[in-house]
Amino acid sequence: MQNCHSLRSFLLCLSVGMSAVSPLLAQSDAPRILPAPRELHATATEPIGAAYVTVPGKKPEDEFAAEQLRSSFKLRGIPQRANNAVRITLLRADAAEAKRLLADNGLHLDGPMQAEGYVIVADKRGIAVIGDTAAGVFYGVQTLKQMVEGSGANAKVWLGTVRDWPAMKYRGIDDDLSRGPLPTLAFQKHQLEVFSAYKVNVYSPYFENTVQYPGNPLPALPGGAMSPEDVKELVAYAQQLHITIVPEQEAFGHLHHVLEYDKYAEVAETPNGNVLAPGQPGTLPLITNWFTQLAAEFPGPFLHVGADETFDLGTGRTKEDVDKRGLGTVYADFLAQIHQQLEPLHRRLLFWGDVAWSDEAAVQRIPKDMIAVPWVYWHEDNYDKNILPFKKTGIETWVATGDANWSMQYPLGENAMDNIAGFTESGQRLGSTGELVTVWNDDGEGLFNQDWFGVLFGAVAAWQPQSPATAAAEKTAYQDAFGLQFYGDASGRIDEAEKELIAAQKVIDTSDKVFWLDPWTFEGQAALEKMRPNLVSSRQHVERAIELIQMVEQSQPDRAEKDALKAMELGARRIDFTAEKFELAGEMSDAYRKAYALRSDKKHSTEARELLNSIGGMTGRCDDIRNGYTLLKSLYSDAWLAENRPFWLGNVQVRYDVAAQLWHKRSMAMQAIEQEWEKTGQMPAPGTLGVPLIEKHTTDME
Repeated sequence: MQNCHSLRSFLLCLSVGMSAVSPLLAQSDAPRILPAPRELHATATEPIGAAYVTVPGKKPEDEFAAEQLRSSFKLRGIPQRANNAVRITLLRADAAEAKRLLADNGLHLDGPMQAEGYVIVADKRGIAVIGDTAAGVFYGVQTLKQMVEGSGANAKVWLGTVRDWPAMKYRGIDDDLSRGPLPTLAFQKHQLEVFSAYKVNVYSPYFENTVQYPGNPLPALPGGAMSPEDVKELVAYAQQLHITIVPEQEAFGHLHHVLEYDKYAEVAETPNGNVLAPGQPGTLPLITNWFTQLAAEFPGPFLHVGADETFDLGTGRTKEDVDKRGLGTVYADFLAQIHQQLEPLHRRLLFWGDVAWSDEAAVQRIPKDMIAVPWVYWHEDNYDKNILPFKKTGIETWVATGDANWSMQYPLGENAMDNIAGFTESGQRLGSTGELVTVWNDDGEGLFNQDWFGVLFGAVAAWQPQSPATAAAEKTAYQDAFGLQFYGDASGRIDEAEKELIAAQKVIDTSDKVFWLDPWTFEGQAALEKMRPNLVSSRQHVERAIELIQMVEQSQPDRAEKDALKAMELGARRIDFTAEKFELAGEMSDAYRKAYALRSDKKHSTEARELLNSIGGMTGRCDDIRNGYTLLKSLYSDAWLAENRPFWLGNVQVRYDVAAQLWHKRSMAMQAIEQEWEKTGQMPAPGTLGVPLIEKHTTDME
C-alpha cells in the first residue's frame, strides 16, 4: 500500500516563473503540485522511459526517500536501470555537485529554506533534488513524484527548477481516537504515508482512555486502545516519514470514560463527571503517571495536555475555590501546576486555548513556555481575537482549524475550506508557528476516509503562504484538482461529485441527528416542514454525485484510494436516504389522511386500499425506509472495518437496527390496520400532526 496515494499525486497548483503570483493561479498546461511550490520555472516535459535513482552521500534518511521514489516509478511502470535512463540524484546542499548545480542555475538555499526547504533542478542531463537536511530532500522527492505524469511508455517528467519551503514550521493533523472509531495500525500507517506526501510533519492522536497505561489499566477497554507495542511501531514508522507524533492525553476535561470508574471518584469534580478536580491529592499523580509513560513512548519534543471545555469546573469539589478566586484563575493555576509537575520530562506542553474566550486576564497566569492552541471551527470575519491574547502575553501559538466532519453524514467541505483558509491566514500573519487540522468524532460515527478533502486542504494551507486576496481562487483550484490529486481520476468526475455533495448540503440539514430523526415525531415533523421545499433539489444533487462516483468505480478499476471512494459514496447515499425518508414520511401522512377520508366510501374502496398499501404493503414506504437503514448499515460496517478496529462498531450498528425495526413494526401495524378496515370499515383517526397513530393502534390491538 505504500505510496499508492502519492504516486497519483501529480496535480494541483503551480506558479510558473512568478513567485509573487499565487501558486494556485497557474497556467493550465503546467504541472499542478500539492502543496504548490513557492517558485517554479517550468519549461517542458520530457519522456521518462527509464529512471536511475542515486544517493551519493549514502545517508540512510536519503536512501529511504530514494526508495520511495523507486517504488513510485515501479508502480507507474517506469523501468529502473542505469543505461539510457534519466539519472535522478538526491543531494545534500554541501555536496560539491549540489553547489555546482545551484551556482550554474543561479539558485540558493537561504535561511528560511534550511530546515525543510529544497531545490529541484531538472533538465535533459538529469534531475537533482537538493536539501540542507534529510527533511528537505524528502519533501523535494514528494514534489518530484508529482512532476511525473502518465505511466509506462507514456510517462513524462516536467523539466525546470523548483525552489520551495514551508510557511509554517509545524503542519499537523489532530485525529480523534476517543469518541468511537479507533483506527487499525495498518490504517494509521497509511494515514502517515498520505500526510507526509503532502508535507505534513505533525500527527497528534487524541486520547481520553484509548491508550494503554500499565499503571492505570482500568479505563482502556479490550480491543479499544493502542498498546505500547502499537505505539512503538507507529512512532518508528512516523520518524522515517519526518512526522513527529504529539500525543494528546486529556488531563483536565473530557475524561468521563476514566472518571466513570469508582477508582477515580476522589479525583473527579463531580460524580461520574467529565473533569478532573484540581487540588485533590490524587489528581497530579494520575496526570504524572500518564505523561511519564507518554514521554517514554513518544520521543518528540511536545506533549499535549488538552484542557478544553472544562464545563464542570466549579460545580463540584472546586466550587468554593472558584467562587472565591474565579473560574479563569482556578483553571490557569491548574495548568501551571501541571506544567510544574511535568517539568522533569523536559517537554513543551500544548493546551487548547479556549480559556481566552471566557477570561482573557487568566492567560497572564499561564507559563510562558507552554504552547496555546486556540481553536475555531466555523467562519469568522476576523480570527485575530483568538490568537492575540496569547501573542500579547508572549505565549507561542498553533492554530487549530476544523474539518467540519463532526456529527455529519459527510464532512461539510465548503465550511472546512473557509475556516481553514481564514484561520490559517490569521495565524501566519500573527506569527503562529503551527496549524492543526482537527477531526472530531463527537457522536462516534466518523469515518476518516471521508475526511481527506478537508484534511489535505489543511496541509496545503499550512505549507503555502496564505492571503485573503487569493483565498477564493485557491479554494476553487483545490476543488477542481482534488479528484486527480488524491484518487488519480483524470475525468474530473470526482471533483464534480464533491461539488454536488456540497450543493446538496447547502439546502438541507445533513447532520447525523437528522439521519436518525423519526419524521413522525413532533421534532421530525418540524424538520420535514423546514426541508420540504428543498428535498427534491438535494436528492437531485446527491444522486448525481452517486452516479459520478459509480462511473469512476466502474471505469477506473486501478484507481487510488478505493476505500476512501467507497466512504464518499456512503456519505452520498446517507444524504440521499435522509431526504428520501422525509419525502416518504410526508407522502405517507398525506396518503393516510386521504384513505381515512375515504374509509366509508364504497365507490372509492380500491383507492383507499391502494393508499394504505402505499404505506405498509410489500413495496410500501415503511419498507422503503426500513430497507434504506438495513442497506446503509451494511455499507457503513464495511467502510468502518476498512479503517478501524471492530471496537465500538456495535454501538453504531444498533442504531441502524433500532431504526429498521421501528419502520418494520410500522409496516406490520399498517397492514393490520388495513385488515381491520377490510372487516369493519373502521380505521384509527390520523394524529394531530397528520401522522397515523400506529404505535397507539398496535398497543390497542395487543
